[in-house]
Amino acid sequence: VQLQASGGGSVQAGGSLRLSCAASGYTSKVIPVGWFRQAPGKEREFVALSGVSGATYYSASVRGRFTISRDDSKNMVYLQMNSLKSEDTAVYYCAASRVWTDSPANFEFWGQGTVVTVSS
Repeated sequence: VQLQASGGGSVQAGGSLRLSCAASGYTSKVIPVGWFRQAPGKEREFVALSGVSGATYYSASVRGRFTISRDDSKNMVYLQMNSLKSEDTAVYYCAASRVWTDSPANFEFWGQGTVVTVSS
């Protein structure tokens, strides 16, 4: 299973970015795919999760601002990030799990990170 994240960049506070995660080596529609982030000096934290049948789950810190979606025909998962704040600055990772979970330890497959920098 391979995952590749892209779409990071620099944006001012209040702006938007859309991250993409391209999956290969499995059928994305049958397993959950999530987004995580890691800020400098901090632990990796859960951001959002997309499961089968359209189920989604968000961390409290991004709920209402971020939207996770997936295009199963293309094996793609997206993270639309709106109303960005300086505290959203981090390296963002997409990951795949065989179970519905928000714990990084339960995700077997990880893509490389993409850097998001939000300036105030």
